[in-house]
Amino acid sequence: MMEYDLIIIGGGPAGLAAAVSAFDSGVKDILILERDGELGGILNQCIHNGFGLHTFKEELTGPEYADRFIRQVKERNIPSWLNTMVLDISAQEPEASADEKNPAPVKTVTVMNRTEGLTVLRTKAVILAMGCRERPRGALNIPGYRPAGIYSAGTAQRLVNMEGFMPGKEIVILGSGDIGLIMARRMTLEGAKVKVVAELMPYSGGLQRNIVQCLKDFGIPLKLSHTVIDIDGKERVKGVTLAQVDENKKPIPGTEEYISCDTLLLSVGLIPENELSSRLGVQMAPATNGPCVNESLETSVPGVFACGNVLHVHDLVDYVSQEAANAGRYAAKYIKAQYSQQAQHIGDRSEHETKAAIPILAKDGVRYTVPQTIRLSRMEDSLTVRFRVADVYRNCQIGIYLNDRPLRSILRPRLAPGEMEQVILKKEELLSMEQQTGTPLFSISIAVQTGSD
Repeated sequence: MMEYDLIIIGGGPAGLAAAVSAFDSGVKDILILERDGELGGILNQCIHNGFGLHTFKEELTGPEYADRFIRQVKERNIPSWLNTMVLDISAQEPEASADEKNPAPVKTVTVMNRTEGLTVLRTKAVILAMGCRERPRGALNIPGYRPAGIYSAGTAQRLVNMEGFMPGKEIVILGSGDIGLIMARRMTLEGAKVKVVAELMPYSGGLQRNIVQCLKDFGIPLKLSHTVIDIDGKERVKGVTLAQVDENKKPIPGTEEYISCDTLLLSVGLIPENELSSRLGVQMAPATNGPCVNESLETSVPGVFACGNVLHVHDLVDYVSQEAANAGRYAAKYIKAQYSQQAQHIGDRSEHETKAAIPILAKDGVRYTVPQTIRLSRMEDSLTVRFRVADVYRNCQIGIYLNDRPLRSILRPRLAPGEMEQVILKKEELLSMEQQTGTPLFSISIAVQTGSD
């Protein structure tokens, strides 16, 4: 049985950034596990530019961005197992020895690959960085046969950009997420005709810059509050029927429109890959479909951290790298604290510390926050809290409340569900509020102060 200080599951942008950060924070015995045949994750098929503006202060393509981190991993001689499927993760409490009353839990990771076979690895900490997957047609309940020509947008992206295949010539795209918008442009550049992008919601699910650069610049129509109600074709897609939907997302009779096409691309949402997390017993957040984490990006299982799209779906890979770097640093800090010979209580999680966790509440138009809780004793000088709103808002404010008392507000001309927002909490402010009121901080709330547009 092989042992490592830290195992990172996923070799995409999150896993790579976490590995580099943990190594630079003093943990040298690291292993990256990746199920694909190469590192880089989804970035390998994202050949468009727009990456790296925050991280490297220059515009890069997806493969170029991934290569920057792959080089950093190789410079540090961090090993990685490719073509390796993680089957299970478990955390077990070992029996205490005579000289330590409360030993830290040991994590075991069961993996399978062609070279090592079935292998059980032991580790002190785990970082979950498995990314996310696309929601398939089966989740949409669209009637019709199962003809050739129906792809998720990400599958089509891989076929065009990496395999060199064109899915079709006449395209309809359902869903206006970023992948769908980018593929509308990509298919157009490859000579296909994108007839329409249909979106169920009354607003686009993608970034505003992608709506402009991928649709408006190419004259591709975007139909909001529309969905596909039928797929025509038995052997191959011949066309689809669109219909407008009402406020309850139900098709409105009489608004049907038939559009001939040979390909339907689905860009209808991303789902974090959390089957391993669920089996491990990690507490999950219903709004994100990802783990609940504290200020250290640590899940409810001690020593298991999460970052990137497995935690919540990001819109910019630069934010993924920032979050993953924090996870790597926090994991290194955990390993040093829990397994240091100088630690007086190894693995101790006192009842007082558990009760001191302060929830961050998403209210009045805010769908969720990450992290979900804060321990002031473990919080650094500042903490970035990321969140998404539930609707489109204009001329609004983001309000931050401590114990239901207003702390500050941030003016925003526009908020949209497709763009992730963030606020920065300062430890000094939180402690000051406790001192001024004379009562402990029991909740932090983030809300939108306006009506929806």
